[in-house]
Amino acid sequence: MAVGHTVVIGASSTPKQACTASLGCSILAWQPLKMELPLNATAKCEVCAVIRFLKAKGVKPVEIHSQLMEEYGQSCMDVKNIRKWCTEFTAGRTEIHDEQRSGRPSISDETVAKVEENMRKDWWITLDALCILVPEVSQSTIHRILTEKLQYRKVCARWVPCMLTEDHKRQRVDSSCEFLRHYANEKNNFLDSIVTGDETWAFHFTPETKQQSREWRHPSSPKPRKFKQTQSAGKVMATVFWDWKGVLLVDFKPAGTTINTDRYCETLKKFRRAIQNRRRGMLRKGISILHDNACPHVARQTVTLLQNFGWNFITHPPYSLDLAPSDYHLFPTLKEHLSGSRFCSDEEVKDEVQRFLKDMAASWYDMGILKLPQHLQKCIDRNGDYVEK
Repeated sequence: MAVGHTVVIGASSTPKQACTASLGCSILAWQPLKMELPLNATAKCEVCAVIRFLKAKGVKPVEIHSQLMEEYGQSCMDVKNIRKWCTEFTAGRTEIHDEQRSGRPSISDETVAKVEENMRKDWWITLDALCILVPEVSQSTIHRILTEKLQYRKVCARWVPCMLTEDHKRQRVDSSCEFLRHYANEKNNFLDSIVTGDETWAFHFTPETKQQSREWRHPSSPKPRKFKQTQSAGKVMATVFWDWKGVLLVDFKPAGTTINTDRYCETLKKFRRAIQNRRRGMLRKGISILHDNACPHVARQTVTLLQNFGWNFITHPPYSLDLAPSDYHLFPTLKEHLSGSRFCSDEEVKDEVQRFLKDMAASWYDMGILKLPQHLQKCIDRNGDYVEK
């Protein structure tokens, strides 16, 4: 049988002849075949083992990368990491698996002290500035030192009525001590005798604060926006007097009216008649009036009128809204209630203010009076400084 001739196997051929003929054709047609197998999902330790093997054979990192790319595709290790592994294998490393990590790297006490020292020099310093002053650690590490190690947090300044002088602080401490001495002697009988009041503006429209306009949103939802709004020009001045049981008098002043001594004395006369009608027997037991030191409140005419009433005065130091129950308890809640509502006239504002004050429970007013000894004690503990909320 000549090589290269076509062999036709007929039906009469024996099995042995057919097998021999097929074998001859297969030998002539056989060529080595290259199998293409996908190696996409390869463990890192397998790649490291190949790098160690090729490095031991003297193959350069660039050539190792080329061979890995040829077999493993674009997802294989880059040249930079291959060089790093080659360096470690040359240095004597035999392990092809990553080393176990115990957690975050430890921070030295010297670094912590350096961060705190630079921060104490400038309380407004930024993390970027600290990174320049402490270059041996990253920004995230500096933030971790400040929040976890040193227990610092960044807070906004709180607005206060004014910068208190030492004389103002002394007056605040003296008046607080005087009040607490009366309270220690008479206890709740002294608090029951207190009536307090002040003036405030009620606007036709007061915009909501950002805190009040919060709403539930999903992380994928767009961030809500709040447009800047201002208070309306229309407003009503309300003078509110109250005690631990509730409101005694709400006196509204006409638009354009200025609170002077004469008008305030007229309001005090209305207030006395309201106590006669609403609190039977309270005038006989004794009244202790607490109002701030605004000019109409401390004028000679006002003091003379209150002396004729037989009422006791509770000393109130200047610039001390945090020690006035109306300013730290009643008015903030009232203004929050009115925020976001629009009123078309003064009458609507007056009706809403009166409705709110009437609907509040007696326990809410009692809470405002009970907070007063606590605020005064905090003022003493802070050496006359403002009481935080």
